[in-house]
Amino acid sequence: MSLTIEHLTNLQSKLQNDSNDYQIELREGNLIVMGPSDIVSSYIGAQLSRLLGNWVTPRRLGLVFDSSGGFILPNADLTAPDVSYVSRSRMPRTVRYFSEVVPDLVVEIKSQSEKPFGHSFAYRITKLQEKLQMFLGQGVKVGILIDPDELTVTLYRHHQTPIVFTDNETLTLPELLPGWELQISDLWPPVFEENGD
Repeated sequence: MSLTIEHLTNLQSKLQNDSNDYQIELREGNLIVMGPSDIVSSYIGAQLSRLLGNWVTPRRLGLVFDSSGGFILPNADLTAPDVSYVSRSRMPRTVRYFSEVVPDLVVEIKSQSEKPFGHSFAYRITKLQEKLQMFLGQGVKVGILIDPDELTVTLYRHHQTPIVFTDNETLTLPELLPGWELQISDLWPPVFEENGD
């Protein structure tokens, strides 16, 4: 049986009093339930959202969303990228529902907690790569995959070879955010010395 967004919203209403924090997506007619991510992945998502928002918001370029923002794609999937951006020309106003606008930018962050039982981390990366290719096929302009274990950021564009950025490099997105720069090293959590420095 192929499930729909109505099934997902019914399940969400039944879980609303549950103390657990479930994130549910609808992919190819299947409900995917995901638990919380590890704190490093969470930090990276918050950091990237802040760095994007600091550029986007004062310039009124569009909207930045966190991992709770649901998007209904043309293929009827309902997904919530870890970070996403939609330009203001494509989303002039928000609604109190899932967005039916395809994001311009989606970001997926490899999480330690999402390693399937009995599978290697390479399996997880492959699934995230497939998910980003699906996003691009649905109209997303740019996809980004962040791997905290390898300290890499991989940039995906439709019908182009992915570009891998390492710790000492700078990522730019001139087609979406002219002038914005991301120092890859700014994404990783700082290490604090025990004396407070």
